[in-house]
Amino acid sequence: MNPMRARSALTIAGSDSGGGAGIQADLKTFAAHRVHGLSAIAALTAQHTRGVIAVNVPPMEFLRAQLDACFDDFDIGAVKLGMLANAEVIGVVADVLQTRHPPFIVLDPVMIATSGAKLLEDGALLALRTRLLPLASLVTPNLPEAELLLGHAIADLATMRAAANELLVLGARAVLLKGGHLQGDGDVVDLFADADGIRAIVHPRLRLEAHGTGCTLASAIAANLCLGLPLAAACAAASDYVHAALRTGYRPGRSDIVVLDHFGAAPSA
Repeated sequence: MNPMRARSALTIAGSDSGGGAGIQADLKTFAAHRVHGLSAIAALTAQHTRGVIAVNVPPMEFLRAQLDACFDDFDIGAVKLGMLANAEVIGVVADVLQTRHPPFIVLDPVMIATSGAKLLEDGALLALRTRLLPLASLVTPNLPEAELLLGHAIADLATMRAAANELLVLGARAVLLKGGHLQGDGDVVDLFADADGIRAIVHPRLRLEAHGTGCTLASAIAANLCLGLPLAAACAAASDYVHAALRTGYRPGRSDIVVLDHFGAAPSA
C-alpha cells in the first residue's frame, strides 16, 4: 500500500508550555483539519493560563536548521507565522521564506499575550512591517496589534474599515482584521479585505475570556488553504471553526481562561 503524499502546513511560532496557544494550538488545529502539521519553534515560553513567566529564543542557526529540515522533505502548502520575538528571528524567517517561496503565508502578528505580557521586542516592529508584511498572503491582526502596526487608535467599525485598507497599503496582499476587542454588546465583526474590497464575517459575541484564539484562527486558515479553499472562503471557514471551538471550550488551569476545544469543533470528514 502506497498512500498519497499529503500536503503539510508549517507553523513558525512560539511554544506554549500551557498547551493553549502557539505551536501547540497550531498543531491541534492542523490535526483537526486532517492536515499534516510541521513546526519550527522560534521561541520557548514558560506560561500557563494566568500569564507568561519567561521567554527563551533559540540560536538562529538552530531555527534555520528547523526551517530547512521542514522545507527539504515536505510539500508545504501554507506557512503560518506566529510569535517571532525579535528582529533577528524575523530576519532569519523572512530570508528563508524569500528563498523557499511557499504558496501561502499567513501572518499572525503576535505582539501581546492575552495576559498582557509583551511578546515582541520594541525594535522588531519595524522588521515585521518591512520584512514580513510584504511577504504575507494574509495578515490577521487583532485591534491592538493593528493599532501598533499603524500607529493610531481604532475605535469603531468605520475606523476598522479604514485600518484594513491602510494595512493593504503597507504591503499585505489581504487582511483579516479581527474585531473582538471593540467595545459593546453587539456581534463580533471581523473584516476581510483584499483588492476586491471588504467583506464582514459576523458571529455572536461569546461572554468569556479565551486563550489561543488568534493562533488557532491563523492556523485554521493555513489548513484550509492546504485543503484548496480560496483565501476568503478559508478565512470564513476558519472563523466558524474558532467560534465553534470557543462555544465548547474548557478551563484546564486555575484561572477563568478558556482553552479552545479543537477536536470538538473539527470539520466533518
